[in-house]
Amino acid sequence: MGWRGFELIAAAWVCSAALIMLMLPMFRRYALARPNARSSHAQPTPQGAGLAVVLATVLATGIGLLIASAGEDVAREAAMVLAAAVILAATGAIDDLRPLGPLAKLVPQVVAVALVVVFASPGEARLFPTLPLALDRALAILAGVWFVNLVNFMDGIDWITVAGCGVPLAALAILGAVTFQQGVTAPLLAAALCGALIGFSPFNKPVARVFLGDVGSLPIGLILGYGLYRLALAGHLAAALILPLYYLWDSGSTLLRRMSRGETFWEAHRSHIYQRATNAGWSVAAVVRQIFVLDLMLGALAFVSVWQDSLAVSAVMLVMAMVLVAVSVARLTAGPSAASETSG
Repeated sequence: MGWRGFELIAAAWVCSAALIMLMLPMFRRYALARPNARSSHAQPTPQGAGLAVVLATVLATGIGLLIASAGEDVAREAAMVLAAAVILAATGAIDDLRPLGPLAKLVPQVVAVALVVVFASPGEARLFPTLPLALDRALAILAGVWFVNLVNFMDGIDWITVAGCGVPLAALAILGAVTFQQGVTAPLLAAALCGALIGFSPFNKPVARVFLGDVGSLPIGLILGYGLYRLALAGHLAAALILPLYYLWDSGSTLLRRMSRGETFWEAHRSHIYQRATNAGWSVAAVVRQIFVLDLMLGALAFVSVWQDSLAVSAVMLVMAMVLVAVSVARLTAGPSAASETSG
């Protein structure tokens, strides 16, 4: 990795773990997550470790900028993305302590995503060259807000965000270091956040001692979404879809299913695929392990797509990725006994 990326990941890792240990008594006292309709835990558990993850990401990014001797443009872009992440972290922190209404959460999300899309996008670059720039940016903002909420909704069992976001972040960091097509800022932020999530992982190991909370899941969704957006703007839309494909599939199919049934889809629920998998008999660790392995395979397909830089190859990689996700989803929802019979 360029710009001494492994050192950056290690710095974020250590910083995140240290901050969580220091803040854990505060989380236990002021930020208990009590079981609700969406929860997978049975006992009140401290939340808010996402604050430490965000702070570690900010500090490690600053270190990375110094190590890379980054220019003014790179520093400005990183500052803009981190400022947007802090807006979402503040919103999430308030919501963790005293739940906000839908509009009070949506407005800061739109503002934060718009800051990133409008001010951290390279010049006239767009996802769909045939569209007017304003329309392209508007669609990107809409997709970004959805992705931020997607990551938040998917943070429902121990370790899932570490696996489901950590692998794509690591892939973005490596891809950026190899190609630099999406600029230096995106891989730098991806590496910093990946390291911070690794530092968080021992504390979130099933059964978790502490949760991220919305203070963490919202900015994590923003930074990951930003990295994927920059990858797509660099001409690798297929790879940007492949990396988070399990999350896209789970959240998208769940949303469509709930809407088709006339359910109030914006309310807390336990009908995501990973939640149905635990209901079917899979342990939390087994579910996360399967998602982790799946994401590693998706990462490999994304690498091939970027490496070949061919429309035909990218299409094949995307189809293969969809098949892998479909097989994994079928396995998870069938339950461990059915999976054992199939493999046998």
